[in-house]
Amino acid sequence: MAAVLAGCGGGGAAEAPGGVQLVQEGSLTMCTQLPYDPFEFRQGNDIVGFDVDMVNLVSAKLGVTTQIIDTPFDTIQSGADLDTGKCDIGAAAMTITDARKQNIDFSDPYFDATQALLVKADAGITDLGQLAGKRLGVQNSTTGADYAAANAAGAEIVTFEDLGLLLTAVQTGNVDAAINDNGPLLDFAKKNPGLTVTKEFDTGEQYGFGVRKGNTALTQAVNEALAAAKSDGTYNRIYTTWFGQAPATGS
Repeated sequence: MAAVLAGCGGGGAAEAPGGVQLVQEGSLTMCTQLPYDPFEFRQGNDIVGFDVDMVNLVSAKLGVTTQIIDTPFDTIQSGADLDTGKCDIGAAAMTITDARKQNIDFSDPYFDATQALLVKADAGITDLGQLAGKRLGVQNSTTGADYAAANAAGAEIVTFEDLGLLLTAVQTGNVDAAINDNGPLLDFAKKNPGLTVTKEFDTGEQYGFGVRKGNTALTQAVNEALAAAKSDGTYNRIYTTWFGQAPATGS
């Protein structure tokens, strides 16, 4: 299992096979934001999930362990955590966007996603047009927040710092609906019958792992690990573990 670190990054840089520079000797340090089921979340004393399993493949390739730091999503997607040596890789169900490419380098895509609408099962809300004058929750610095700002005219946008707070707001009625990536919303609705996903929006997003700009050796190692996993069936096995079925197109 991956170890969990409380906060700041390690000391001086160390080198792994292939000339990969790591912030802590013997470890690949992963920054993520919890919770984001089923990609990264706490299970007892461990942090588990789809992203964790995928990063563990990279660690195995490098012959190191995985260390995980729980940190705000904004400092992951902005590149701040990578630039300051807090971590080596950002793994947080993060959509590849042109804006983010200005601050971080991305791996090859490893997951297809889109945005979705979560509401209470009896709300009768099936589209954004019904949210005029109502409260729509989003997560800070996400593509869901961007989508809501561009497409939910008339709704009152309420921003939350993490997914857990956003989901709780829908449950308690603090907001009338939430927009976020379809994976975690479908997972949460499955576990909470009082909630439902009534619409998915075809945004054509793909997730990538983020690394510090110019860290080509690590980017190459991540891409090689992803390619090997897709080639030998490991990717489909991990995907099925967390999503209950193999990816439709092999992602």
